[in-house]
Formats: sequence, C-alpha cells, structure tokens
Amino acid sequence: MKSLKHLALIIVALASLILTWPYAFAWIAGGGNIFNAYDFFADAIRPGGTGAFLSVDILIVWVVYVVWVVTDAQRIGAGMKWGGLFAILSYLGVCFSFPLYIVFRERHLDRLAAQG
Repeated sequence: MKSLKHLALIIVALASLILTWPYAFAWIAGGGNIFNAYDFFADAIRPGGTGAFLSVDILIVWVVYVVWVVTDAQRIGAGMKWGGLFAILSYLGVCFSFPLYIVFRERHLDRLAAQG
C-alpha cells in the first residue's frame, strides 16, 4: 500500500511540472529570471487580487518548506545535503519537491527501522 502511495506522490510531482512550467517558460521568454526569487514574486504580486494573494501565500509556504526540509532531513539522520537538495529542487516548484521529499523521507525512515 505504501508503494502505491509513493507512486501517487511521484505522479503528483511530475504532473505539477507539466502543469506549472509552461507558465514559467512564458514568463522567462518575456524576460523573467527564474533564479531571481524577488523579481519572480514581485512580478506575481504587482497586479494584486488573486494572483497577489496566491503569490504571498506560496512565498510563505516556500520559506517554511525550505527551513523545514533542511532541518527535518538532519533530524531524521539523512543529513543536510539531502535537505539542501530538496530545497534546491523547490525552485522547480514546491508542488514538485514536497511530494518527492515525503517519498524520500518515508523510505529513509523505513530503511532505518529495518536496520534496527
């Protein structure tokens, strides 16, 4: 059952790339720099309304996720390098890296439990 859950999470992660990145490519084609988080969120917030609400919401979730994933990876014994990797992957989208981290985390904890 757990592998079915993991497969579903991996599918969600991949689907998120397919659903979100066409918008990122269009923004980049218009001169946006995906590696400049300030410009990215400022551009999304500027028009106001729903876009601003969702952008601020996602910005806060992203910051919390990056802090959590780095500290959680250390706490469960995976190490800072794994937390850092998933923090970097969040630049492709939290909706991409978060489901993958859940799969990684559960498999890591299962390996530790089996060892011991």
